[in-house]
Parts: sequence; C-alpha cells; structure tokens
Amino acid sequence: MKFYSYTDLSKDKVEAICLRQLEDDSSILERVKSIVTRVKNEGDKALFDYASQFDKVIMNKLYIDKEEIESIASTIPADAKSAIDTAYQNIRTFHASQANKEGRVETMEGVECWRETRAIEKVGLYVPGGSAVLPSTFLMLGIPALIAGCKEIVVCSPPQQDGKTNCYVAYCAVKLGIERIYLIGGAQAVAAMAYGTESVPKVYKIFGPGNRYVTQAKQLVQSAAGTAIDMPAGPSEVLVLADETANPSYVASDLLAQAEHGADSQAILVATSRKIIDKILERLEIQIKELPRREVTALAIANSYAVLVENLEQGMEFSNVYAPEHLILATEKFEQLIPLITNAGSVFLGNLTPESAGDYASGTNHTLPTSGFAKAYSGVSLDSFVKKITFQHISRKGLENIGSTVEILAAAEGLDAHKNAISIRLKG
Repeated sequence: MKFYSYTDLSKDKVEAICLRQLEDDSSILERVKSIVTRVKNEGDKALFDYASQFDKVIMNKLYIDKEEIESIASTIPADAKSAIDTAYQNIRTFHASQANKEGRVETMEGVECWRETRAIEKVGLYVPGGSAVLPSTFLMLGIPALIAGCKEIVVCSPPQQDGKTNCYVAYCAVKLGIERIYLIGGAQAVAAMAYGTESVPKVYKIFGPGNRYVTQAKQLVQSAAGTAIDMPAGPSEVLVLADETANPSYVASDLLAQAEHGADSQAILVATSRKIIDKILERLEIQIKELPRREVTALAIANSYAVLVENLEQGMEFSNVYAPEHLILATEKFEQLIPLITNAGSVFLGNLTPESAGDYASGTNHTLPTSGFAKAYSGVSLDSFVKKITFQHISRKGLENIGSTVEILAAAEGLDAHKNAISIRLKG
C-alpha cells in the first residue's frame, strides 16, 4: 500500500491520486460493441451462442418459469432462508420509507402546481450469478422496483453449469414475486434488455452491477439505444477515515473486505497519525494470510494507498475530493463529521458499523456510484424506479394574475405565438 502525507501534496497531486481509471481499454469496448450489435440483429440466436461460448452451457431455452424457480428455491438451506428473510425485511422497511407524497403548491392566487410519482413501467435487473452467489443484489434492485410498482420487471442472471440458477437467487425471486428469470449474463444480457429479443422483453431502464463488459455495455446502450441506466459504474471502493479511537483490527478487516472484490478495487486509508496507519497495516498483513482470495486481495491492496492527515477535518477534506462509494468513519467522533460530508455514496458511522452490513442487510442500498461519481450521483433508491411528473392548473383569476408576466416574457423572446396563447384566453 502506497503512502502519502496530505500536507505535502499539492492540489493537483491530490486530484491526481483521487482519479480513478474510468475508461475501459479499447479491446473491451470493441468486443462489447460486437456483442451488443449481434444481439440487436440476431436476437435469441446470439444469446444461445454466447451461453455456449462464455458460460460453457448448452441452453434449450433462455429462461426458467415460476414452477421451476419454486422447485429450485425449495432446496435453500434453512439458515440462508432465514438470513434472506431478515435482509428482505430490513431493505423493504428502509425503501418503503422513501415513498412520500408531495403536496400541492399555490405559487400565486389561482395558479396551482404539484408533482406526482409514476413508476417506470419496464425495468431490467441484472443480477450477477454464474459461479458467484449474489442474492443481495437481487434484493437491492427487486425490492424498490416492487415498492415503486413497476409493471414489468425483467431479471437476467447468468446460468450456472447445470443451465439453471442457484437456490439463493431462486428464493429471492419467490420472495419478490418474480415468475421468470432469464438465464443470460454479461454484455449480451444488457443488450437483450435494451433492444429486446424473441424471448426477452425490451425495458426502459437497466439496473445492476457487473464486470467491465457489463459496465461498458450499459454505457453503450444508454447512448445507442436510448435505454436509461441506474448510474455510471466502475470497480468498487472504500475510504476509511480513522483516528486514535479506531480499532486497528476492525479497520483492517474493512479494507480487506473491499479489496477482495477484485484486483482493481481500491481500499483507501486516511488516518490522523502514522502510528495508527502502521497498526492497521500490521493487522492487515496478519488477516490477509487467512483469506481464500488473498492473491486477488493483495493486488487490490497494492493498488491502494494510505494518507496521513493532521486531523479528522482535513481527512474529510480529502474524502470529499475522492468522493468514495463507501465511506467508513472509524472514530468515536463521527457525529461532528456528518455535516462535513458532501461527496459519498453510503456512509458507515463508528467502529461497530462495517460496510458489510450495508452490503447485505442493514437496509440501505448497496448499488452505489463509484469512480468519483458520488459528486453528482446518488445510490439506487425508490426514486431510481420512478419518474416525477409536474402538473399545473390555472383558474380564471390565476390567468388574470399571471397573464401579463407571460405575455411580456414571450414578447421579449420574440415568440408571439406563446404570447397569443395567453392573450386569446384573457380576451375570452
């Protein structure tokens, strides 16, 4: 892990070390373009071919329906079933609290304006699967889609070696009332949902994390097909801000939890003394030896760094420039730092709040902006699955009150037809 002293860094250097690689290499982009174009033109045929090529599975059909989903779900271990039930309830409780109806506002006498919420009718959820088991992502996307009232929820997840899905994903589908899972992975799944095929319905917005191919495909269909996506995404990341009240073992575990996602993940440590940094890195070296994914984790740690700051306030200054996906405040003084946070995807407060809790079951969503996009984007929420439509109603009194204002402004812009739309009503 590299080391920097914040006071020795120029503004340009701070921005440089905070810059993540946002663009995929040209070979990935060209490959994704080829996949997306083929799915667009050939539909299901391309999807069957890619299942054989990428997933090493010969598929007879591209989906499983309710009866088979329920059969697979019935094989879930009891403890996993209970854990999913708990996570489901917590995530649902938190997201349901976001459904707030707005009131009507009279901007002037006789002029009434308001907004109403409408669900996005057709949404696509990409749930990474294959060899990895990711029921948590299914819950994080499916629950707010369900609460929002989306009429059509299309779910794509890569097939396992038996050409099916795993019992964890199947059980989540049962909990969510999803009666069909499309066994499609990678960039081809994104393309199928963006353009539609003989089997896969076209959707209006695509959600979900994935590898570099999935990420590139989402960005591509956003521009080429006009399909909305949840947010720009990149490798996962965490920034831990620690002081003398932090527990070094806890902080080390948080850094490693992030680093095990992949070699391109970043685990940034910002601390108020070199002594704290050394203690944390010492614990990190001990813990990493026990991890099954230690080789990948070590590569991510080598790609990460520690920053020495003079105090917590300076640490927050650095954090806001970095704009982390996950921000952990490993300090007993976290309350005084909350008002200073301007850029972060999700924040974990105190020494007993690991990022893992938010990844799975505390209730907040784990689909979050990465690569500095937390400066302008929020994580997935109920709002991600709805649109806000504005309404206005003007009475005769309201028209008389607002009419001259609109006429004058329309005339100033040289738009006489706009002016006349008011004038003709005032005369009537």
